[in-house]
Amino acid sequence: MMYLIYSFSAQTGEVSGNLSYKISYQIVETKNEILNENKTYDELASAADGIHYYVRKAAHMTEYFLLAIAISFPLYVYGVRGIWLMLLAGIVCVGFAGLDEYHQSFVANRGPSVKDVGIDSIGAFLGILLVQMFCWSTLHNPSGSGRHSSKKKSKKRHH
Repeated sequence: MMYLIYSFSAQTGEVSGNLSYKISYQIVETKNEILNENKTYDELASAADGIHYYVRKAAHMTEYFLLAIAISFPLYVYGVRGIWLMLLAGIVCVGFAGLDEYHQSFVANRGPSVKDVGIDSIGAFLGILLVQMFCWSTLHNPSGSGRHSSKKKSKKRHH
């Protein structure tokens, strides 16, 4: 995931902008087809311009959401939980976001942005929370498939 983020950041501003614009255009074109809006090319292009910024920022959040899951899940499995998981995974993700923005300062037509680190951090925070909630809910599942229920079963077998 870090390599993927790094490779996206290594794209020039023009290449990166064109990629996210294509995605923006595809979104408005699909909406146009589904809702039978019959918009012209110029109307679609204008609508794509209108959402382009949000598509770019959603991509930032998504990258760091996935990075946080990739970092948090193994940490959780190895016993890092609660506030320590938030801190450790958060420091790694936010630290990488800062380094990634610094890296962008060396790429043509790109520059570092504190705002992007903030957006990346929101995605990371959501990913860490998802891992915490998912792992906690599966370990504390009252239906009998979690860790706690197997302890009860093993105690019953010894009697």
